[in-house]
Amino acid sequence: MASLATLIHAATGVPRLYAAALRAGAGPLEATRVLAVSSGALAVAARRGAGVPGRQNAVRHFAWQALLTARHGLPLARALAEAQEAETANVADSRVDRHNNAVGQEYGAAHAAELSTGSVTTALETLGGVALAKWDRDELIWVRAP
Repeated sequence: MASLATLIHAATGVPRLYAAALRAGAGPLEATRVLAVSSGALAVAARRGAGVPGRQNAVRHFAWQALLTARHGLPLARALAEAQEAETANVADSRVDRHNNAVGQEYGAAHAAELSTGSVTTALETLGGVALAKWDRDELIWVRAP
């Protein structure tokens, strides 16, 4: 069963990310678009990453940060990544998330032109495939449960 701290962290995710986007300089519309990317990354990871321990979480963090970086810039992506990891109950999981976030940020910055056009859904589906390839090459990581 999840700890109370873990449940609180999960339940406050949307307001925490929205507030972090505003603090990073996004307006209300851009902050709402950031939430749409976050939601879409969850959906793509659930479809594309399930079935192997740790893979879904790695795909989610990679795709999320790659698209945020490409469409909203690295400073905003980093601010949201840090807000997501702030006060997390699991230090080892947070270390893994930070690694996968950084891989996503690097990819998003390098592929911003192609990721900045078209729908969020299409871009995230593309990133889901890229994430799986990176997972297979051990570029994305996960933490084993004790």
